[in-house]
Amino acid sequence: MRDYNQLTMEELNLYQAKNKDYTQGGDKLGNFKRVSAILRLWGFDIPPAVVGLIYMLKQLDAAGNMMGQKYEGEIENIDTRLADVGVYSKLIRLLGGE
Repeated sequence: MRDYNQLTMEELNLYQAKNKDYTQGGDKLGNFKRVSAILRLWGFDIPPAVVGLIYMLKQLDAAGNMMGQKYEGEIENIDTRLADVGVYSKLIRLLGGE
């Protein structure tokens, strides 16, 4: 059985692996800022932290749907989606401090 520290380390490893794809060494919050800027061009005033909340909600929705339908995904499962939620919550906290 995993414990809290192990889950935290799994989230850190997930963040580090995905961060390489998203940032290529640039701003770790850049994706949220860029999407916020694009949305402003379209007339939506959605701050980067709210973009993060939307991304997190997508993962919560998918995990909740999987739980309700009693199935695991083929590519991403309940556990990986909830790990993403943990990572998003930390990134949103960082965005809130900017």
